[in-house]
Amino acid sequence: MKRLIYKHIIILAAIVMTAASAWAQQVPERPQPGKFTIKKVDFDHVKEVISNPKNAYYYPKLMKAYNSNDTTLSIEAWRNFYYGYTFQEDYNPFRESVYCNVVEQLYYKQPHSRAECDSIEKYAELSLNDNMFDLNQMNFYIYVLKEKKKHARAAICQYRLDRLIAAIMSSGKGTKEEPWVVIAPEHEYNIINFLGFVATEHETLDGGIDYIKVQPVAGKSTEGFYFDISRMMEIAALKFPDI
Repeated sequence: MKRLIYKHIIILAAIVMTAASAWAQQVPERPQPGKFTIKKVDFDHVKEVISNPKNAYYYPKLMKAYNSNDTTLSIEAWRNFYYGYTFQEDYNPFRESVYCNVVEQLYYKQPHSRAECDSIEKYAELSLNDNMFDLNQMNFYIYVLKEKKKHARAAICQYRLDRLIAAIMSSGKGTKEEPWVVIAPEHEYNIINFLGFVATEHETLDGGIDYIKVQPVAGKSTEGFYFDISRMMEIAALKFPDI
């Protein structure tokens, strides 16, 4: 199973690292750690609250709030929405929309004509309808909405992206002792690119931990970041037992 995870990470890493320039152009305001509490993810608790119809974090309620563009949700609500997705029937840690490659190919042909912007918008939206946690497609979508001066919709998508990033960053500090918990391998690279680093090497450690080395950045001593992928591996083993 580790081989399966690693294979998908390598493939996705290539895709995400080529998308780094997109993040560099569209990086939103970085979620500030001081604005939310760092809290270890307790998946047993997440399962309990998202499965209880009486709980504020009941998953259908969170999904309804997400689809209605509710901007009042707390970071805790976003944490349960993000990590609670791993308990949904259609969760696949390697989920990838058939439309995502279309968007990427169009995006890098800058500058864009009106027709190309229309196509990017169309296929990015289709990609997000298929995989709402595809942060690359979300970023492309924000870009094209701004290009088409659809600022209200761009702001909503930007809000979603900011909160998902904050939810992940609230799970740890990216250290060996307190790794960030992700539910998709490409989210590791999304976080690294979001923070302004470029990944150079990936290593899968024992205990469901990934370590990703980054290029040196002037004024920063960071050599790499740690990510917890144990939940992802657990679900992969259940859904792909023969691989």
